[in-house]
Amino acid sequence: MANIIAVEPNLTGVRKMLQEKGYTVVNTAAGQDVMAVVVSGADNNLMNVQDATTKAPVIDASGKTPEQILSRIQKLR
Repeated sequence: MANIIAVEPNLTGVRKMLQEKGYTVVNTAAGQDVMAVVVSGADNNLMNVQDATTKAPVIDASGKTPEQILSRIQKLR
């Protein structure tokens, strides 16, 4: 699987950092096979993530810095 991460559109800092580190960032509604899904936690069902079928880990970004999220993603490799 490629380094594709699904990120909610409102998490611009996370999106930018992941792209700078070489990850391909797609929207959570893209329906692609992804390495991880990053959600804001503001609304647990904002993008119907829990209704989607995915084997990828879901990372709740609330209260975390982009660096902390990157660290979690790097540990998935």
